[in-house]
Amino acid sequence: MSRLEKALHSGVFVVTSEVGPPKGTDLQGCLQEAEVLRDRVIAINVTDLQSSVMRVGSLAVCARLVERGLEPVFQLTCRDRNRLAMQSDLLSAWTLGIKNVLCLTGDHPVLGDHPEAKAVFDLDSVQLLKTVSVLNHGRDLAGHELEGAPDFFAGAVVNPGADPLELQLIKMEKKIAAGAQFFQTQAVFEPEKFARFMEKVRAYRVPVLAGIVILKSAGMARYMNKNVAGIGVPEGLIKELEATPKNQIRQKSAEIAARLIRELKEICQGVHIMPLGWADLVPEILEMAGLLEMAGAAK
Repeated sequence: MSRLEKALHSGVFVVTSEVGPPKGTDLQGCLQEAEVLRDRVIAINVTDLQSSVMRVGSLAVCARLVERGLEPVFQLTCRDRNRLAMQSDLLSAWTLGIKNVLCLTGDHPVLGDHPEAKAVFDLDSVQLLKTVSVLNHGRDLAGHELEGAPDFFAGAVVNPGADPLELQLIKMEKKIAAGAQFFQTQAVFEPEKFARFMEKVRAYRVPVLAGIVILKSAGMARYMNKNVAGIGVPEGLIKELEATPKNQIRQKSAEIAARLIRELKEICQGVHIMPLGWADLVPEILEMAGLLEMAGAAK
């Protein structure tokens, strides 16, 4: 059983974060970000060609984290692999000591830096979750018995700000039926709206980690409002960022993230902090949110 699974089962408020692999072979910066998170978070997601941009693979970076005694969450998207490759990568991950997997459909390649790339999408995220479950039970998708089976703790994503929300709830139910054991959400900036979402999903009895994106600027916030479906950064937060001097923006970003966590921590089972390159702010954010000691409590 992974640390993440133990923590969520124990009822402790869980903090996870993430790192993005580099576009190239130099892993030093990525691994340094992960080290900043050591003992501050339960597990570290490693993104899988985030935004369809070609990078080092999640699997390789996850393996390096395991070597360093850190617990990764292997993000796996359906965009680039058929069912053979996904099953093989999952088995490979388990043999490398990786115990958590987050199943994602993935952004279309047209949105990334190789728009001419051919999308695969042999499976979607629900089918990928089912694949993980089948492998956990000792067989592959063709029904063949495995010589040794994994025991992944499988997660999925949900967008609590989607409109209409009902479609997300239906998809969430399908993901649970397929084997999702925890959820991470899209970025949350409206705690009251998120609380209404949590009321609707409480009966599902599956842990939910609220997504916390560190806002780097008012421009970033406005871009997200315009281009990321289901995310709404309130105008008050945008004006707060606009009024902040440039040399104080990191501190203001940390304050906003900590404030959101304080408002959310009585509503859900944890938070997933997406620092977008500002991992060094995570300890400060957790301290301001009153979570620094709780973050590494389950070891």
